[in-house]
Amino acid sequence: MGVIGLGMGRGHARGYHSHPQADLVAICDMDVGRLQEVQSELDVPRTYTDAEKMFCAEELDGVSIAVPNKYHAPLTIAALKHGLHVLCEKPMAMTVKEAERMNAAATKASRSLMINFSFRFTEAAYALKQQVDAGVVGDIYFGRSVWHRRRGIPRFGGWFGIKELSGGGPLIDLGVHRLDLALWLMGYPEPVTVTGSTYDRIAQPLAKKERKQFDVEDLACGLVKFANGATLILEASWALHQQEREHMTTNLYGDRGGLVHRNTAGGYDFTAEIFTDEDGDQFSKRLDWRSGSTPSSYHEFVNSILEQRAPMATGEQGIKVMKILEGIYKSASSGREIRYRQA
Repeated sequence: MGVIGLGMGRGHARGYHSHPQADLVAICDMDVGRLQEVQSELDVPRTYTDAEKMFCAEELDGVSIAVPNKYHAPLTIAALKHGLHVLCEKPMAMTVKEAERMNAAATKASRSLMINFSFRFTEAAYALKQQVDAGVVGDIYFGRSVWHRRRGIPRFGGWFGIKELSGGGPLIDLGVHRLDLALWLMGYPEPVTVTGSTYDRIAQPLAKKERKQFDVEDLACGLVKFANGATLILEASWALHQQEREHMTTNLYGDRGGLVHRNTAGGYDFTAEIFTDEDGDQFSKRLDWRSGSTPSSYHEFVNSILEQRAPMATGEQGIKVMKILEGIYKSASSGREIRYRQA
């Protein structure tokens, strides 16, 4: 296995290193200091500052792409052309067209393209998915998925706040996680219309004060309607006047029950709850712990290669996510509802 980009990619490298049937043999980053740190920590045999040289020199089975969003598509397509399976960090791409080209390249190469929608890979999410698949909540027809930070604006001047490099702000950075989680639990319905708004009321004045470039939103919200009649509200922010440091919640409502996946104490531990009506009696149940194992996204990627099957988070699903994200941005810019043609 190999990893390109050692910011977010450091977690990928650790994930592969911890898999009993995976060998992390090469890492790539333009920052030599990062390369040396990760090589020393994980005893990685070889390092590179050029991805193409790594592709040509190594006999890799799979690679992680964990670089600024602008480079997801070109590096993913290059890796696929070299015959590698790819785990690409979220968001899949900058645009729907880029995502479609990436998925087409995977199909042409007969290789897997997995998107790192990591919030699926928590005990709480797995437990809720089992409940949904068992029919406990019935047909899900409405939901709300949120990730708000009280203050979590990336460093001004960095690539997160530059649209040319990132594609957007908290919607494409944080909201993508809560969107995928909701869609996964809902069975990934087809989006029909999207309406959205974006704001930069808090971050923009701060960036101007520091005389740094910042041309993305600090808050976004959207309303998505699906072909099956369901509706989803999505919200994401880097800066919001709220009580919690981090507020994450995904609430979905079906005709037999409801569910919630949310963080606890403003941190990164999660709880899962189910609410049902049983002969008129109102019941609530909460997950205490799972008896089964919950793999990380990195282990799932390796396992899918070993087992010669499609990974859990596919390129096709990534395209649907990109349709909704792009739709919210287009709606916010135009002030109009965005409609998608149905196949």
